Amino acid sequence: MVKRVVLGTLAVFVAWSVLDMVFHSLILGPSYQATAHLWRPMEEMNMGGMYIVGFIAALLFTCFYTIAVNPKSFGNGVKFGMMFGLTTGFSMGFGTYIVMPITLIIAVVWFVGTVIESVVGGMLVGKIVKQDR
Repeated sequence: MVKRVVLGTLAVFVAWSVLDMVFHSLILGPSYQATAHLWRPMEEMNMGGMYIVGFIAALLFTCFYTIAVNPKSFGNGVKFGMMFGLTTGFSMGFGTYIVMPITLIIAVVWFVGTVIESVVGGMLVGKIVKQDR
């Protein structure tokens, strides 16, 4: 099971990293430029730290699935990902919108992007992390 958790974590981390580039660079790049006063300049951002946080999040996501979901299956992985994404995406996107002057488009893309990333993560762990026999 440990090997599957490691493989699942790596798969989720890679998928989330790629999707983050799509959402944050391609889709939200212009919105971030328009609200540049809200963000650290690129040269002050800690990219290594961002990858560490992303890896730990992928590990925790995979561990939550491994511990909480039975039976382990592709379908249950998708359901887990959807619930995880709705919960975290709603609070991340709209919770931040309430307390910080981000645009509504940023809030919506953070919400939708988190749901998509979580469903993809659920699909991956559902396929990779199987029951021991």
